[in-house]
Amino acid sequence: MKLAQFKTKGSALPRLGLSLNEHIIDVSALALTAKESGSDVAEWLLGANSTLDVIARESSGLEDLNSLVGSRDHTVDDRVVFSLSAIEFLPAVNAGKILAIGRNYADHAIEGGAEPPKAPLLFNKLTNSLSAHEASIVLSPISTKVDFEAELAVIIGRRAKLVSEAEALDYVFGYSLINDVSARDLQFGDGQWVRGKGLDTFAPLGPFITTRDEIADVQALNIEGRLNGQVMQSSNTRKMIFTVAYLVSYLSQGITLEPGDVIATGTPEGVGYFRDPPVLLQAGDVYEITIEGLGTLRNSVSA
Repeated sequence: MKLAQFKTKGSALPRLGLSLNEHIIDVSALALTAKESGSDVAEWLLGANSTLDVIARESSGLEDLNSLVGSRDHTVDDRVVFSLSAIEFLPAVNAGKILAIGRNYADHAIEGGAEPPKAPLLFNKLTNSLSAHEASIVLSPISTKVDFEAELAVIIGRRAKLVSEAEALDYVFGYSLINDVSARDLQFGDGQWVRGKGLDTFAPLGPFITTRDEIADVQALNIEGRLNGQVMQSSNTRKMIFTVAYLVSYLSQGITLEPGDVIATGTPEGVGYFRDPPVLLQAGDVYEITIEGLGTLRNSVSA
């Protein structure tokens, strides 16, 4: 199942959506039409407007959604089904925190002149940096060296504290795509990474959360990043130094992970800053990230 947060064009009302055949189903509207026709509907679905509404109910939330979707004809009601051209995506989840891992692919560490880390290199991206599929990455006047980083995002499904690596994936709700946009001059000039990683719009996330049951092996997904159609990054999640399960367990030893928290799992080689000459984001550029089974995250760049 692929879940999204969206709004219809011209409206500020956030909605919870399901992806179906290049369309988006409005979950709350679908629940209302089902109830009007006499079907039994879980009451929470009538007011559901965020992916956190589903995540908070763990397996029962997905069971209610599957029951609702499986019992309805979605092809005729324009109150329920929207074309992608009629909507604007919102960030895939309203994350409480975004924990990110640096240099989690050996080739990326090496291209930056660093040794692959012996333990996860942890930093955080601020929630003000969250952005959405098809939204603009807005260049900041305080940076002239803005870079792209294609990454797999992990969405936590239930509170995780002191969990084992063997149990860790049970705490994952699903997966998404994130661009860890980085102001390299701030990242390396400040002596720490808060500004370099946390500027407004520097964490596009989406377009969907793909639930964990849809992904047979999260450590076997092709990942690609394209700048204006040219492949810049091409790798596979099997090349991660620290696996998703290891990262969830590792982080949970000292940081309680809450439902909806995001882990950005690191980027593979091919980023722009370490190329010769460097290739940095400019107004008018488009960066696309595709991860096998999860879809494509696309963002333009504006001044």
